[in-house]
Amino acid sequence: MIRDARVLRAGFIPKEIEHRDAELNHLSSVLEPITNGEPADTAIVTGPSGAGKTCISKFVTERLREEVLDIETTYVNCWRNYTRFRTLYQILDDLGQTIDIHRQSTPHDELVDRIQQYDGPRTVIILDEVDQLEDPGILYDLHSLEQFALVCIANKEEELFSRVDDRLVSRLRSSEHVRMDKYHDEQLYDILSARAKWGLDEDVITDDQLYRIADAAAGDARLAIGILRTAASKADREDEERITDEMLLDAADDARAQIRQTSLDSLTPHQQSVYEIVHEDGPLGPGAIHERYCDAVDDPRTKRTIRTYLSKMVQYNLLEAEGTSRDRQYSVVTEPVSSPVN
Repeated sequence: MIRDARVLRAGFIPKEIEHRDAELNHLSSVLEPITNGEPADTAIVTGPSGAGKTCISKFVTERLREEVLDIETTYVNCWRNYTRFRTLYQILDDLGQTIDIHRQSTPHDELVDRIQQYDGPRTVIILDEVDQLEDPGILYDLHSLEQFALVCIANKEEELFSRVDDRLVSRLRSSEHVRMDKYHDEQLYDILSARAKWGLDEDVITDDQLYRIADAAAGDARLAIGILRTAASKADREDEERITDEMLLDAADDARAQIRQTSLDSLTPHQQSVYEIVHEDGPLGPGAIHERYCDAVDDPRTKRTIRTYLSKMVQYNLLEAEGTSRDRQYSVVTEPVSSPVN
């Protein structure tokens, strides 16, 4: 049943991107100067989870590499590499500049010096989940280097801006902003149809089933593709010729659980502490959460940072918030947040 499993994977970059022409053209035009050996503006790509931010960023940079020989690209997941050292190390490692760098003993400043002295091909640096950086000051270090073009990916601009100092805010606000909205059901159907065409045998899933997956995913392409992948995998394991409606129902729950677990596993130690407090004692307001958090950790972050953590976990459906900003209460999400496939 599965013709090409790569097409059904979450990180797969297709040959054609559906329904993002304007955003692709915008980002391509921002980065175009680098193809002529000139510095490019920083691009800030924003939008909700599953809107295709990472996909179009990787798509555009790969096309640049196909067109021009002397261009490199590096991708950093800042949720996984959330410290200044990890981010700098990942960039240098992708550039082949970490042979004599020791993770335990090399000073941060030496990594910055190494990046500043880099004289290789112009490089596009994709910083995904950039608002997760513990020290956003690294953006200032990179922003000032003409040999690098930055693509910063975040859910919301204001959460990125709220964590950087004024000198960097002014620079970021003058950057090029590529804003993306949730997909409509018809758009998700087209995405799913293309994945099914290239990844599955013919006639194993109906158009009606694809529409129902799109409806259940509520604008989230990552979830929609996850449901399709999970249902196809189950049908393949059970040696079925078609994906049944019952398989879709199970796949929807499984795909949501997988995405949720991935998000939980990605939390930084401080975010994990905040999540556990809400899980054990919620619903709680931000003040009460911060008070318990300060008692639980040795090096507590500021109230503003904790609010950013809470907002991020709401965006990723780990927490839910009720009430206005003055009396807001946070609790753990225990039920699926999207409609079932039916």
